[in-house]
Amino acid sequence: MKFDDFLATVDDWGKFQKIKYGLICLTYMLPPIMVYTYTFTAAVPNFRCQDSDMLFDDGYFAQANTDYNSKYLPTQEQCTRADKLLSLKECQRCYIQTKPKFNQTANRPDSKIEKCNKHVFEKIHYDKTLVEEWDIVCDRIIYRSAAQIVFFVGYMVGSVVFGILADKYGRRPIMSVSFILLTASGLLCAYGPHAALGFWPSYIIFVLSRFLIACATRGISVSGFVLGSEIVGPSKRLLTGIVIEYFFVFGQYFLVAFAFFIRTWRALTGAITLFTVPFMFFYFILPESPRWLVSRGRFDDAEKVLRKIAVDNKRDFDPNKYQQLKEEQQKHMKSTQHQQGIMSLFRSKIMCIISFNLFLQWLVQNLVFYGVSQNTGSWDLNPYLSFALSATVELVAYIVVHLILDRVGRKLPYCLFSMLFGIIALLTIPVQKYMPKQIILMTIINLLLKFLASGSYAIIYIYANELFPTNVRNTGMGICSMVARIGAIIGTFCNDYLTRIWIYLPIVLYGIVSLISAILALMFPETLNKSLPQTVEDVERMGIIGMKKKQFTSTLPESEALTGNNEDIILKENIQANDISDSKI
Repeated sequence: MKFDDFLATVDDWGKFQKIKYGLICLTYMLPPIMVYTYTFTAAVPNFRCQDSDMLFDDGYFAQANTDYNSKYLPTQEQCTRADKLLSLKECQRCYIQTKPKFNQTANRPDSKIEKCNKHVFEKIHYDKTLVEEWDIVCDRIIYRSAAQIVFFVGYMVGSVVFGILADKYGRRPIMSVSFILLTASGLLCAYGPHAALGFWPSYIIFVLSRFLIACATRGISVSGFVLGSEIVGPSKRLLTGIVIEYFFVFGQYFLVAFAFFIRTWRALTGAITLFTVPFMFFYFILPESPRWLVSRGRFDDAEKVLRKIAVDNKRDFDPNKYQQLKEEQQKHMKSTQHQQGIMSLFRSKIMCIISFNLFLQWLVQNLVFYGVSQNTGSWDLNPYLSFALSATVELVAYIVVHLILDRVGRKLPYCLFSMLFGIIALLTIPVQKYMPKQIILMTIINLLLKFLASGSYAIIYIYANELFPTNVRNTGMGICSMVARIGAIIGTFCNDYLTRIWIYLPIVLYGIVSLISAILALMFPETLNKSLPQTVEDVERMGIIGMKKKQFTSTLPESEALTGNNEDIILKENIQANDISDSKI
């Protein structure tokens, strides 16, 4: 008997599953909060060089800015001579004239410009950000980028480490450890850095704590989503996969509400950390995954959980059926399985092309999604409104994907979303050239880009899972997950550095690579209503564009197909080296 068949006898989307899955969904509000907090805590307000005549009395307000501009603002000619790679705006806020102007219409012949060491910041939207406290603008922007890059490295490390630990020790204890680590590292991040320590000790403490936050966040994501997927049967996995994405957006709403009322980076980080404290008690509420317990041969513990599920749902626990499940699992645990290595992805021509193509698709989609999502501060709107609109558009994208994916397939929506993203992104060039003051038009473009990026980002996880063969699916998806983080890191770098040349240059870059990815994705076969390929030979029979597709028979039940669109269940599959699939439990 399969585990899913037995689970249906005690809980077919009953009270137990709904309540426990609801609690797990609440935990999934934490990842977006931790990822996007940096958007507010390290926001870059408008700034300029400090007026040396005013010193401590200087500030970023109308009269002071007028006085400063009349004496110290570099001209376009001076900026061109100083650094041709910087935009005029970036030059004028990072450089200052060494000699004041005696006449606003004519510069002194010996007037030069130099990089300023101190800056004053606008206080309209933020009271104090990390950027202001540590003066990490202009040439020091590297410190801002490095902190976020280290965060994404922590994402990679946490995914692997906590995923392996969750396979070995269980989902519930690893989730609890992750919550404790998240709270502790959050407090360290908020209150560890201090002016008395100086910049470097404070910066190291901050970066290290952000690294630990990222690791803990991935521990929660991997363990939580997998636990949620393991307490439901195949018929509910599409529903649960979509619902948990909705909570990912709800977490963004929660964050923007906190950020709107708490406008200093330290207080905001501390408040969000306190929000994580109640989750540490989820250890006493959430059950261990009965599916994992059975796969590990812990049948007595699994029986206790399953009996409790039956009692909660007023169902009968059939000991005979459970004994049958137990015997089949014991028999399976004594058998050996043939595992193919990573080279299976590259030995055949078609499999090699599909593998490298998927690696590229994941890199591009993470580059585009995180690049657009972390760049809402450059929209010509109130930053809090921009972030809320971005989250709303992401929610709409998930709903649309939910409605169309099982109707029109994977290939057409994915290619269409990616291609439209590229076209609309490139439209920013003529819009900025001929209509630079059209704020409403640019807002519409930004919202469309967010919608399309979210849609293609969601689809690629499902598509890739259905293109890799079962016997090397874990390996293939694991490489995709690692490459994806490189895309997120590149997106962070582009947002910080390319915007100094032209504020919309990152968007243009994202558009170009998105078009390339859409064209390359055309060679993929459609996977809708097709059995999952079990071997490399099955993928060969599916073929690619320009090659005739052949019918094939796979022994892998379609019920094992991943129907959710979340990376965490995929990543779980990648890192569990000793996984026992549902069909064999």
